[in-house]
Amino acid sequence: MSTSKSANVTQEEIQAWLTEIRDLKNTVSALRSSLEQENIDKEKSVQEAVAASSAEIAQLKATAAALRDVLEQARIDRDKDVQDAVVAANQEIVQLRAATAALRDTLELARQDKERSVQTATRMAHDEIQQLKATVATLRDTLEAADAGVLA
Repeated sequence: MSTSKSANVTQEEIQAWLTEIRDLKNTVSALRSSLEQENIDKEKSVQEAVAASSAEIAQLKATAAALRDVLEQARIDRDKDVQDAVVAANQEIVQLRAATAALRDTLELARQDKERSVQTATRMAHDEIQQLKATVATLRDTLEAADAGVLA
């Protein structure tokens, strides 16, 4: 009986070991499946992160390009504004020079007219003085002749 009991125990032990082995295999299989699912999830997360990063990089590149374009357009606009201001200033300078030349010519003509007027006035005054001196001399001669005729 003792062999039957030991064979029975051995059978029970074998059965327990087989059950434990089966349970361990099931656990290993479940853990392997879980690990594989974790690896799949991790790979998916990495791919999603890479895709999100790629999308963000593309968006940042597009934003940088758009900002570069805006900056370049602003520089072009500024250069055009500067050129327009230079052209306007040059036109104003030309107009001011023309106005200055016209005023200078007008001033010169006015000076010449004043000079002619002074010369004319001086000549007329001189002529009048000469006429007055001649009149005075004639009147003096007449007066002297009248005084001489009264005395004689």
